[in-house]
Amino acid sequence: MGTILEINSRIGDIVWGWPMLILLVGTGIVLTFRLKFIQIREFVYIIKSTLFKMFSKSSDGHGEVTAFQAVATALAATVGTGNIAGVALAIAIGGPGAIFWMWLSAFFGMATKFSEVVLAIVYREKNKDGSISGGPMYYIKNGIKMPWLAKFFAMFGMLATLGTGNMTQSNAVASVLDQTFGINKLFVGCVLAILAGIVIIGGIKRIGVVTEKLVPFMAAFYIIGAIVIIAKNIGAVPGAFALIFGSAFSTQAMTGGFAGASVKLMMKMGISRGVFTNEAGLGTAPIAHAAATIDHPVRQGMWGIFEVLMDTLVICTMTALVIIVTGQWNSGLQGAVLTTTAFETGFKGGSFVVAFGLTFFAFSTILGWAYYGERCMEFLFGKKSVIFYRIVFIPAIVVGSIGGLQAVWAISDTLNGLMAIPNLIAIFMLQGVVVSMVKDFFADPDYVRESHHEYISALPITEEDKKAVGNLIMK
Repeated sequence: MGTILEINSRIGDIVWGWPMLILLVGTGIVLTFRLKFIQIREFVYIIKSTLFKMFSKSSDGHGEVTAFQAVATALAATVGTGNIAGVALAIAIGGPGAIFWMWLSAFFGMATKFSEVVLAIVYREKNKDGSISGGPMYYIKNGIKMPWLAKFFAMFGMLATLGTGNMTQSNAVASVLDQTFGINKLFVGCVLAILAGIVIIGGIKRIGVVTEKLVPFMAAFYIIGAIVIIAKNIGAVPGAFALIFGSAFSTQAMTGGFAGASVKLMMKMGISRGVFTNEAGLGTAPIAHAAATIDHPVRQGMWGIFEVLMDTLVICTMTALVIIVTGQWNSGLQGAVLTTTAFETGFKGGSFVVAFGLTFFAFSTILGWAYYGERCMEFLFGKKSVIFYRIVFIPAIVVGSIGGLQAVWAISDTLNGLMAIPNLIAIFMLQGVVVSMVKDFFADPDYVRESHHEYISALPITEEDKKAVGNLIMK
């Protein structure tokens, strides 16, 4: 085991090191320029088409769930412990300036997430039973025609879900409920497993129904708690932003243990935690978005931008501001403990907000990642194999709650990062498809396509390939 962990550590250092971070952010920069800064240029239209139509039941196009149910499932998987513990860790190690780099990675990550979602819709497949399958493994197979690379993505994804999207989440819930309320960890794990199992067995439709109600509630609950604290310390808010921007390129604005911190470390912590929370480029969210009932890939792609906006620029920022305005940012604490202490400093009972927020965030992440793992399993071994995945996934929730699996978590984290490599290769090679879809959509954005062939005709590929792609959703 020692040798395995040593090998994993070396691979992990590369996967989550500077080369990967540069690749992730660099891809976002390239796409931002290719798409002519769509996250700014079409911002008003994107907000009108997402936030203002959040609960629309539109059924235009093919799919299994509504557009919002798809993004709710993706947000459920994205908004997790990283929003509470990850942000706190970034500040504790890199200082407040790390938040600036988190914002920057999120800005460019919007273009990446948008592109992933667009490609997921273009290259998704309709199964014999009417269900929809899509995500990186499908646009790798059908788009760049590298089925072996698609299998690598699916394998990494399936294995990573057991750790990153399962055991780490249940452990976080069990630990915080034990510390806050004294609830037995094993009991928490069993309850989580039962509740998750009830939802997961119902597939994407049941997951979508649950997450579309859970995600807005849990986000609002946490954000309102944060806003109360920020409002009570409103006079410190300008100073908090000044500290973030002032220390982003220099450590002179920082004091204490941060005085020796390098800008390089600050950048790494901010970018890595940002990528970890919004998952832009990792390839997970497109799996959920692919099931959306939508008439055009770009219309769903806008939800990808909204996803990053809510996850990083709203929820993560709320966490960061609470930590800074309460003066806890240089307390020496880290992770969830830092966030909990900051909320409790903000108002009596604030720790309960973190406890409940973390519980909801982590539980929703388990639901979303369960779906990702099932789709990866199905891609590799067929639909009948999904039951075996569930037999492993659901009990793993209990195992994770009682801890002692640091080795598994470390390996899963590495696998989680390895998913990004085949995904980024595909996105980069298919960027022309994304650009063509954007041009086609914004030529008349209010026009509702009656058939997917209307947007497939705009693809920059041969007529033979257009026919092949069109048949994927029709078979």
